[in-house]
Amino acid sequence: MVERFLEEMSIPELTSEQVEELCEVAEKAARKYVLSRVPSRRISVLNITVETEGTKPVSVNVDVEIALSSLMKNYDVKKLANEAMKKAFASVERCLRDFTCKSTK
Repeated sequence: MVERFLEEMSIPELTSEQVEELCEVAEKAARKYVLSRVPSRRISVLNITVETEGTKPVSVNVDVEIALSSLMKNYDVKKLANEAMKKAFASVERCLRDFTCKSTK
């Protein structure tokens, strides 16, 4: 998804700082989404991993692992994780747009 987006945009080669920022932005977006849907006291495990490969083009992989307390047994954890990943990728796209705008100035 992000790779197609990158091919359509003319982004500069990313610096290591920009790659780090991409990872942080994606992780924060996924975490914020999960915590907006489930109280933190009901979350047993929340691991969000964001990995990148390359700098031009950059490939981004987001993995969200969630385990909820037994009180939340009827909650759709898979859907929650998928939606959190979507939010992470949307934040990556916004961040890349910002990088592109800054590089053309």
